[in-house]
Amino acid sequence: MAANCSFAGSSSVIGLGTSTLSRSSSKSTGLTSGFLKSKVAARNPLSLACATSGGKFTCFERNWLRTDFNVIGFGLIGWMAPSSVPAINGNSLTGLFFSSIGEELSHFPTPPALTSQFWLWMVLWHLGLFLCLTFGQIGFKGRTEEYF
Repeated sequence: MAANCSFAGSSSVIGLGTSTLSRSSSKSTGLTSGFLKSKVAARNPLSLACATSGGKFTCFERNWLRTDFNVIGFGLIGWMAPSSVPAINGNSLTGLFFSSIGEELSHFPTPPALTSQFWLWMVLWHLGLFLCLTFGQIGFKGRTEEYF
């Protein structure tokens, strides 16, 4: 036991408490932690945006929709072509929708009944159109802005 105590007292572990380590590294490494406050004060991004933009703050770009008439034109044509195929008992969805508009206009002051086929054709036709336009916008803008 005396040998262990003398051994521990006479030798030191290199890197822990020796003077050679502190001389060799002139730079002190600063440790950071998420629990400690940073020395830089946190800034409010809203106040920074207001200061740089003349007092106005916007969350989105000004032209966030980035409308393009190519998408509207190709989307409308892209929906009219498949919806004009006679797939429903020899009739097309576009033909059924437009003929139901004509039938409902024949008794104009009276609105369409809730059981009228007009509502079904209107919802299906517009749902398909808006899906085609949405996917067209995603595809066209994704291609032009090189997302894919």
